[in-house]
Amino acid sequence: MRAPRLWIAAICRGSSRSCGQNFNHSSMSSSKLKAATMIGAIGVVYGDIGTSPLYAFGAAVKAADSAPLALGIFGSLSLIFWSLFFVVSLKYLVIILRADNEGEGGILALLARLEQHFYRMGNWSRHLLLAGALGAALFYCDAAMTPAISVLSAVEGLEVLNQQFERFVLPLTCGILVGLFLIQRSGTASVSRYFGPVMLVWFGVLGVLGILSIAQTPAILQAVSPLFALGLIQHEPGLALFIVGAVFLAVTGGEALYADMGHFGKPAIRAAWFGFVWPALVLNYFGQGALALRDPTSLDSPFFRLVPEPFLAALIVLATAATIIASQATISGAFSLTRQAVQLDLMPRVEIVQTSAREHGQIYVPVTNWVMLVLVILMAVGFGSSEALSTAYGSAVAGTMWIDTLLAAVLARLGWQWSWPVIVVVFGTFFVLDTVFILGNLAKFSGGAWVPLAMAAAIFLIFTVWRDGRERLTTQLSATAVSMKELPGLLAGTTTVSGTAIFLASRPDSVPSAFLRNLEHNRVVHENVVFLHIGFRRVPTVQKDSRVDIETLQPSVHSVRAHYGFMEEPNVMEIIQQCNLQGLRIISRDFTLFLGQHVVVPLEQRRSQRWQRQLFAWLQRRSVGAAEFFGMPLRRVVILSTVVEI
Repeated sequence: MRAPRLWIAAICRGSSRSCGQNFNHSSMSSSKLKAATMIGAIGVVYGDIGTSPLYAFGAAVKAADSAPLALGIFGSLSLIFWSLFFVVSLKYLVIILRADNEGEGGILALLARLEQHFYRMGNWSRHLLLAGALGAALFYCDAAMTPAISVLSAVEGLEVLNQQFERFVLPLTCGILVGLFLIQRSGTASVSRYFGPVMLVWFGVLGVLGILSIAQTPAILQAVSPLFALGLIQHEPGLALFIVGAVFLAVTGGEALYADMGHFGKPAIRAAWFGFVWPALVLNYFGQGALALRDPTSLDSPFFRLVPEPFLAALIVLATAATIIASQATISGAFSLTRQAVQLDLMPRVEIVQTSAREHGQIYVPVTNWVMLVLVILMAVGFGSSEALSTAYGSAVAGTMWIDTLLAAVLARLGWQWSWPVIVVVFGTFFVLDTVFILGNLAKFSGGAWVPLAMAAAIFLIFTVWRDGRERLTTQLSATAVSMKELPGLLAGTTTVSGTAIFLASRPDSVPSAFLRNLEHNRVVHENVVFLHIGFRRVPTVQKDSRVDIETLQPSVHSVRAHYGFMEEPNVMEIIQQCNLQGLRIISRDFTLFLGQHVVVPLEQRRSQRWQRQLFAWLQRRSVGAAEFFGMPLRRVVILSTVVEI
């Protein structure tokens, strides 16, 4: 009884400081809250992995088609079962979920937490930063491929219903995908409340279909034994990597558990998996295997063959709804990742629209939305079927999972103070599994696995060029920066005009370039001057009472430092309101915002890495302006440009 007691105690500690003391007082409301949170987690977190039964088992058995049929079925099921156990249950649910950044998860949140330890790592810190950027690039590819393969595999159920419907599969899939991306601008708050109940029904149906099939062929339960997995690999060593690559489709979406942790919390995500999602998935996979033993012809579409024909149309509708929800989760994840990448200075500023007044995570990123739509349609049309697309799907996810393991291992050593033997045993096991899955997906390279890798390489190039360009720009600006110590001399003999001038400062210890350009061109100083620096901390959110720090530099000259987390959107009007609350009066009708715009020009005499500097300059020109990004009233903004050569 020791293990269950420890598990219950852990849940109590994670959900309430006084689980035992206050149980009688709030147990009913707490239970309702936990149930609602679990249903929400089922709807959002598990949408991707929850639609894997549509294609994973069939792909795995077909990869092992040269083996005896029974061995291929039992071996594939055994590999799927133990992959779900080690990768999802053990690695992500037990270990990786511990690596949160103040409750938030995801590869960039983990990277932001690790940056607190970069000073102890020397040159290795840059390598980890690049690894995190690569993981983010791979996640984008996963987010672009998931809608294509998920919706396509669901709509292909029409072929089982009637073979004549085959010609409608691709047009209908594209229509659903286009409609899905078109509704993103209006936000998903109005429909997201249905995600949990729909996926609850979906997983319930998965489990019931599996039980009904297993009851007819209970011998399939023997596939739980890992000996069948080893037997299949030993029998087909030449196809082992192809089989592993196909089996990996069953765990794609496992990385979403970590990325979506901030929405629902660790207890709800863990309880939903162990209590409902994992059993439903296993039952359905084993049900498909039992059907394949009874009727080998069902392997053309083992999932849809499970359901009696009168209910097939209803299952196709439910499967399509489930894949739309799974796609929505990855699209929202891509939006959130874009915001984090901008805040962590991995990509240029882009337009970010808040679509919900109550839910901070409900955002819309136009450029991400339209680029993803183009990529998703190209994937669906280019590959034409879920079977063909499955050869490409997985390589990006496997890379993301490997990098998750790497960053978590570093955090375990530096942040959790784990000993080297423990790290070697725990993370060494995960590294071996992740590496095998990567090799298995690379075995499908010529069949299409190169596509997401090429996409990831392009995105990673943008990340690295932007990051390096920003470092060069910062170095150049630092060399020409004017220290705040020189401020009295700059103000001496100037003409004072009425009003308040707010100058956006990229560096809190230097005079803003916009202030210098204003003195140079207009030769005046406003009676009240505010130097505003907006900085991003390596945490998801910052408490409002810690948002603003005010320092008086000279009479009527103040320095304001505003702090935001990488999950937050800065807003200048909010900062001004906070300044007023703290005693720095800024009259809303009597201020002007001055911005310094840096026009980057590559130096002609520097030929090395010239194309990278030209690409950075091109990206800089297309970056969303600071006025729009920081929520400034555009009619009160004055932009003063400074040419910077790099």
